[in-house]
Amino acid sequence: MRRDIQPNERAFSSKEVAEEVGIATPTVRKYGQILERNGYEFLKDGDRRIFVQSDIAALIALRDTDKPLDDTAKDLVSQQKEKLAQPSGSEVAITDTYDQLPQDPNQLKEALMFVFNELAAAREMNVQLKSDMALLKQSVSRLQQDHHAISSTISNSAQKTNVKIEKLTEKQNAYYEALLEQEKQKSEELQKEIQSIREEQKEEWNSQNDFNRRLEEAIQRPQGKWSALFSLFRK
Repeated sequence: MRRDIQPNERAFSSKEVAEEVGIATPTVRKYGQILERNGYEFLKDGDRRIFVQSDIAALIALRDTDKPLDDTAKDLVSQQKEKLAQPSGSEVAITDTYDQLPQDPNQLKEALMFVFNELAAAREMNVQLKSDMALLKQSVSRLQQDHHAISSTISNSAQKTNVKIEKLTEKQNAYYEALLEQEKQKSEELQKEIQSIREEQKEEWNSQNDFNRRLEEAIQRPQGKWSALFSLFRK
């Protein structure tokens, strides 16, 4: 049980401590966990830490240390235990506090009003924190939904794109196959024409050779050569 807390000492939230020490709120929680892990005691409101000036000094020491954080935390725990082991007049002070309550009804009313105002402020802070948490949960939920929608859209777009690419590839392959078939047919027709031309040339060549041979025979005949010669052209 901590006995180093002074009467009416101000308590700080994690956010206020972060601003006071000059570090981020998550770092305040991290330092608090390191200190507790090594035996440091915090005032608690349920699971929530309540910070006082001595705790702020401990966080500053962790912030500015050149040693490993756990080593510094152990030193701070030792210092805290020494302070807690020292005789304290806090119990007497608590008793004296009741004795020193204002007897004047007006002063007592003011003190109670102060306490009520502090409680109201704490309740208002809790309501605000709950509201902020609710908004944060809504934002996270919307972000998750947006992420899911974007992922689905990207997946659908990729699938549609793949389908289009496959269809275009099929069309392109069919077009190339049709062109190849046409070229093949043209090539076959051309080969046939070439073969036909060669056969015609061969027939003409054979006819010419036959004509030349008969002409030569007719010229070499000694008798009736002119009649034989003219007979070649009549055939």
